[in-house]
Amino acid sequence: MNLTAPSSAFATPQRQRERDILASVRGIFAEKGFDGASMQDIARATGMSAGNFYRYFPSKAALIEALIAAHMSEVDAQFAVVVAAPQPMVALRAALRARIASEGLACDDAPIWAEINAAALRKPEIAALVDRVEHDVARYLTQAMALSLGIDPDKSAAQFEAQARLLVLLVKGHAMQQRTHGSVMPSLTALVQRMVDGILDEIEATVLPHGHTSGAGGPAVPTSDRPLEKTEVQA
Repeated sequence: MNLTAPSSAFATPQRQRERDILASVRGIFAEKGFDGASMQDIARATGMSAGNFYRYFPSKAALIEALIAAHMSEVDAQFAVVVAAPQPMVALRAALRARIASEGLACDDAPIWAEINAAALRKPEIAALVDRVEHDVARYLTQAMALSLGIDPDKSAAQFEAQARLLVLLVKGHAMQQRTHGSVMPSLTALVQRMVDGILDEIEATVLPHGHTSGAGGPAVPTSDRPLEKTEVQA
């Protein structure tokens, strides 16, 4: 099965100067917040004049888009590892567990993502960027599921998009706990990990060897032993 990464509308920053600027921007946004940091503050933090800074990033929205692009390039790399693994579902589980565990300990990007998500509630252009991220990550997940289960990627997207979106929400919500409280209760981290494993278990149970079906919320039943439906009895 030939899978490709979802085509992203985000352009990854290429120039070293842009990467240096973004490293400084993370700190100023985390310190002052998206609304509290002016473009002058940001330019000053990078050691540039406001006029020169605008040549790289004309607005805070452009900065956010560049930060998201850098994040998505990391997701691309993680997705490549998952799909290249002998057992993609095992690799996917491991990647999600590692992500949850690292955020529970303290994720360096948690403050900036908290600011981005807060800004998305007030600014439609930021909300659109965040929605694109969640859509792309969910698409990565359904493609990994397709590869692991041996089904068509479009079928996987149609069948498992809700589960993929829920996985995104769980990981994202767990990360926000670290930002809000400074740390995450180990018991909460363990619970989130169990929920993630449960969702993936459910997905795997829906695609079984020929001759078996999986009922919603029930165990797999061999088709030869399942109870007959009313229409079958009447026939």
